[in-house]
Amino acid sequence: MDGSTMSDDIGKTLLNTPPKVVNLGLESFALELSQQGVAVVHVDWTPPAGGDPALADLLSKLGA
Repeated sequence: MDGSTMSDDIGKTLLNTPPKVVNLGLESFALELSQQGVAVVHVDWTPPAGGDPALADLLSKLGA
């Protein structure tokens, strides 16, 4: 046995593999990555209730 572990193998694979990105929200970030040849999937997402914690709390009670 050479002393390497499975996590060493996974790390080497990750470092030798081009990145694949899932981008949430900011479309310009996905476009920049795409222009650099990075595989990217953009998801058009915004926080629930526009990020308003009080409104998000009220909305969460509707689904209960």
